[in-house]
Amino acid sequence: MSFWRKIYYNILDLPMKVLVKSKLIPADPIKELQLDTTCPFLYVLPYFSKIDLLTLRQQCYYIGLPDPLDPIEIDEIKLPAYVFIDNCPRGSQDLRKDSVKTFTAYLDLHCHNPELNIKILPVLVMLGRAPGRESHSPASLRLLNGIQKLFAVIWLGRDSFIRFSPTVSLRQIAGEYGTDKIIANKLARVARIYYSRQRLAAVGPKLPVRHDLFNKLLTSKAIEKVVEDEAKVKKISIDKAKHNAIDMMEEIAANFSYEAIRITDRVLSWSWNLLYQEINVQHVERVRQLAQYGHEIVYIPSHRSHMDYILLSYVLYHQGLVPPHIAAGINLNFWPAGPIFRHLGAFFIRRSFKGNKLYSTIFREYLSELFARGYSIEYFVEGGRSRTGRLLEPKTGTLSMTLQAMLRCDSRPITIVPIYIGYEHVLEVATYAKELKGAAKEKEGFFSMLRGIRKLRNLGQVYVNFGQPIALIQYLNKNIPDWRQSIDIIDRQRPIWLNSAVTRLAHKIMIRINNAAAANAVNLFSIVSLSSRQRALTREQLIEQIECYLQLLRNVPYSDDSTTPNKTAEQLLEEALQLVKHDSLGYIPGEYAGLMTYYRNNIMHLFVLPSLVATIVLHNESVKRQEIGYQVALIYPFLKAELFMRYRIEDLPESIDILLNELAHQQLILLTINNFVTINPARIHPLQLLAASIKEMLQRYAITLSLLSTIPEIRRGILEKESRILAQRLSVLHGITATEFFDKTVFLTLLNTLKQEGYINREEDAIIIANVQQLYHIISQLISPEFCLTIESFKHVTDKQLPE
Repeated sequence: MSFWRKIYYNILDLPMKVLVKSKLIPADPIKELQLDTTCPFLYVLPYFSKIDLLTLRQQCYYIGLPDPLDPIEIDEIKLPAYVFIDNCPRGSQDLRKDSVKTFTAYLDLHCHNPELNIKILPVLVMLGRAPGRESHSPASLRLLNGIQKLFAVIWLGRDSFIRFSPTVSLRQIAGEYGTDKIIANKLARVARIYYSRQRLAAVGPKLPVRHDLFNKLLTSKAIEKVVEDEAKVKKISIDKAKHNAIDMMEEIAANFSYEAIRITDRVLSWSWNLLYQEINVQHVERVRQLAQYGHEIVYIPSHRSHMDYILLSYVLYHQGLVPPHIAAGINLNFWPAGPIFRHLGAFFIRRSFKGNKLYSTIFREYLSELFARGYSIEYFVEGGRSRTGRLLEPKTGTLSMTLQAMLRCDSRPITIVPIYIGYEHVLEVATYAKELKGAAKEKEGFFSMLRGIRKLRNLGQVYVNFGQPIALIQYLNKNIPDWRQSIDIIDRQRPIWLNSAVTRLAHKIMIRINNAAAANAVNLFSIVSLSSRQRALTREQLIEQIECYLQLLRNVPYSDDSTTPNKTAEQLLEEALQLVKHDSLGYIPGEYAGLMTYYRNNIMHLFVLPSLVATIVLHNESVKRQEIGYQVALIYPFLKAELFMRYRIEDLPESIDILLNELAHQQLILLTINNFVTINPARIHPLQLLAASIKEMLQRYAITLSLLSTIPEIRRGILEKESRILAQRLSVLHGITATEFFDKTVFLTLLNTLKQEGYINREEDAIIIANVQQLYHIISQLISPEFCLTIESFKHVTDKQLPE
C-alpha cells in the first residue's frame, strides 16, 4: 500500500473509532474458529466498501488478527490481504474484476509453492439489519453504499456486527480443483452465494404490509370456504363475515418492527446488565449453521417464565440471527405489553380453538404463510409456563400445524431447534407455589406487570442451551416412509399418521430439551439442601455433596449437550447463598423450601438414575449388580415418562455399570469380586443425600400402586383423584414441601405409563394384580417403613369411603 493511501485510511479511521462499535460473531473468533494469528489471512468481504474494511481493521487490531491493510509478500510478490467480491451491494451478473484477479494470483502462488497454505477468512460487516417492506422498492440499510452508507454509520454505527466464518484453505482448493482463472471465478461466485445466505440469516426476508397480507389470506381457498360457512351459519352477509375474519387477523398477526427491536435491545442491554450477572449461551453455532444452509428454523424452548419470550430474541439478535416470530398467549395482549410484543414479532394465539372454525382456519393459514415466506418461528410446545420446574406434557396443536404447513408448501427445509432455558431466579416462582396450593391464577395485566417490575433485583445467571436440531424431512423419512403420498390430500383432510407422528415428535423434542439442561449454583444447592431432612447441612457437608454432583456431571455426563459450571463446589455454594434465603447456620426456612423444589426440579432428570441406584444399594446394604439392573428396569419407565429422560431400556445395563463405577470411584459404594455392591460405612452420609433425591417420586408411586393392589376394580378417574387426596394428606404429615407431590399432571402421567407398561388392561382398565403387587413390593422396600405404614392406614379409610 502506498504511503499516501495509508495516511488516507488512517485519517478516515479516526471518526470510525468514535462512531462504530461492532459486535463480534462469534464472540471470540480466534478461539472458536481456531485461527492461527501467526499465519497470513486473505480477508474476503462481500462488496466494495472502505467503511467495512476499516471496521474490520479496527476489530482485527483489538482481537489480535493481522492488519487487512498490510499486504502479503511471498517470493517478492506483494498481494492485498483483502478482496471484495462485488462492486456494489446489489451485485451484478459480473463479479468485481479485482476479486477474480486476486484469487487467481493466490492460487498461482500455491501452485509454485508446495509449502504455502494461506487461509481465506470470510467476513461479513453489517450496519443495521432492517429487512424492509415488500411494497418498498428502495434497498434497505444493509444494501447502502457511498454517501448513504456514511449516514448509516452515523445512525447505525452502534448497531453493527462483524461475522467471521470458518477459514477455507487455498492450498486445499489448489490441490483439489486447480489454479486457473475458471476456478478463481467459481470461488468468487460461491462466496457471493455464501454472503447472500448470511444476510438472509441475519436480516430475514422482507416484511409484509399487514393490509396486503390480510388481503392475500382472504383469497386462500380454505379461508374463503370457512367465511362462506360462517355467513351461512350465523346468517350474516359475506362482507360481514370477511370483516370478522379481518378482525381475527388483526388480533393474531405480528407487526414486526426493526426500530422496535433496536430500541428494545438498547433497553435490555442496559437493564439486564443490572439484573443478570451473566447470560450463558451454548451450542448456538448449530443454529448459525442451519441458517447458513438455508433452513427455516422453528425454535421450541422450555417455558418457565415470561422472560423467555424476550430473552431468546435478545440472544439470537446478539448472535447475528434474525429474531423469530413468536406465538404468544392471548393473555399477554394487554396495553402496553401487547403492542410492544407485537412489534417485537409476537403473534397471539387463543388458549382454545374449540368450536371456532373460522379462527382455527385463519390461524393455521397465517402460520402457513409465515413458513411460506421463510420467517423463523418460536413457540412453546408446553402450552404454558411450568409451575413445578419440570417440563410439562406437550400440547401438540401448533406442532401439528407446523407439519401440515411443511406438507402444503414447497419452502425451505424446516428444522426444529429444542432449547433449554434455565434461571438461577425465576420471578414468578412464588406465584407458582400459591397456584399449586389452590390459589387462582393471577391474570396478566398492566398492574400485574408493574408488580413484577417491583420484584426485579439480582436474578443471578441465566442459561440458554440450544439442543440437537430435528430436521422434519429426515424425521418423517425415518418414521413415516410414505409420508410424501399425503401431500396431495393435505388440503382436504389430515393424514392418518399425523396424530401419532406429532405425539412422538413432541416427546422427542422434550427429551432433547432436557438433554441440553444446564446445572447452576442454585439448582445444585437446592437438590443438596432438600435431600436433608431438616434442610440444615453444615458448610462442609454442602461443599462435599455439591462436589459429588459435580463429579457425576463431569465424569458421567447425562448427555453431550448438558452443561456443568466450570467452578469449584465452594464457589458455587457462595454464589447460591447470595440468592437463597437462609440463616447464619445455613438453615432454609420451611416456607422457602417449597420454592426451592422448583429449581431442584429443573435438573432432577440429571440425577434421578444415580439416585435410584444409590437408593437400591442403601436399602439393601449388599446387593448383586443383576438385582440392581432388574429393579431399575422395572421403575425406570415411570421416571422416563415423568421426566422425559433419554435412556432407552436396552441402554440401562451399560449406564448402570458406568454409574456404579463412578460411585465406587467416589468411594460411596464398594464393588466386590463376586459382583456384589455394598455400602461404604465411611461415606454413608453422601450416599444417603444422593439417594434422597428420588424419595418423593417413589413415595408417590407407592401411593397409587398401594390403592391399585388393594382395590383392583377402581376406576381410573377415581384412582387419580384418591391418589392426589392421599398424597396431599401425606405431604402434611411427613413435611413434604415439593410443589408437584400432589399435582394432578404427575398422577395422570403415572396412570398412562401403567397402561403402556401393561399393568392396566387398555380396553377394560382391569388391573393385572400380580405385576402391580410385585412392583409395589419392590418400591415399598425402597421408602421408609413409616411412610408405608401411613399409606396403609389411610388406604383402609379410603377403601371404606369409595362407592361400591
